[in-house]
Amino acid sequence: MGKFQGKVVLVTGASRGIGAAIALAFAQEGAAVVINYLQNKEGAEKVASSCREAGGDGWSLQADVTSEAAVHGMIEQISLEMGRIDVVVNNAFKPYVFNPDTRKLLWELKWEDYQDQLDGALRSTHYICQAVLPLMKKQSSGNIVNVISNLVERPIVPYHEYNTAKTALMGYSRNLAAELGPFGIRVNCVAPGLVYPTSASQYTKEEMKEMIIAQTPLRRIARPEDIAGPVLFLASDWSRFMTGQTLFVDGGFIM
Repeated sequence: MGKFQGKVVLVTGASRGIGAAIALAFAQEGAAVVINYLQNKEGAEKVASSCREAGGDGWSLQADVTSEAAVHGMIEQISLEMGRIDVVVNNAFKPYVFNPDTRKLLWELKWEDYQDQLDGALRSTHYICQAVLPLMKKQSSGNIVNVISNLVERPIVPYHEYNTAKTALMGYSRNLAAELGPFGIRVNCVAPGLVYPTSASQYTKEEMKEMIIAQTPLRRIARPEDIAGPVLFLASDWSRFMTGQTLFVDGGFIM
């Protein structure tokens, strides 16, 4: 019996990378996983079939999570089909390239650059949380896990717009935790460091990776699968008395 048998889990931005690894980990524990994606239909369907092979259930569902109407449509579809949503992992974000050489410096940034990242991280999460709330309140239970970044604690490279949006998401999550606790709904964050291979880290230079490895007590860079365990922990009864927390999953880097 998997830890998430009979549970319905929605993972946004799950057609590849960290999102795909999280979806698969839930399926291995028996969950019915909804794999949300924006464009990569083929990737999402591949993840869905891996979820089914792993002993859970997988269903790919297209929706632009920065659109309120699209989010409501998606949640309605899941609700009609599954009747419940137990766990939401807000993993989707606006594409961002982690390359210290090409990043915009503070004096080159326009407000629109910040707005783009805020839309990707915060707006999307807000729409999803508002849309799932009626279902979770009705169930008197629910788990929301938001994926942020260890840069909120140690901006080793000042990726201004990305990091500002992720820091805002951490603040949002804490307020949400305070508001939703009385309904039996928990909200926590997972903050990975550099994860490789993902589409975002493909341009990260070797010397940057080596510097991070040298400063990481566990002496390696995270793989997507490394992020899945902490997400499952926060979504499970093992963490039932935890809310408003941020788990840093970076091999001890920020320490």
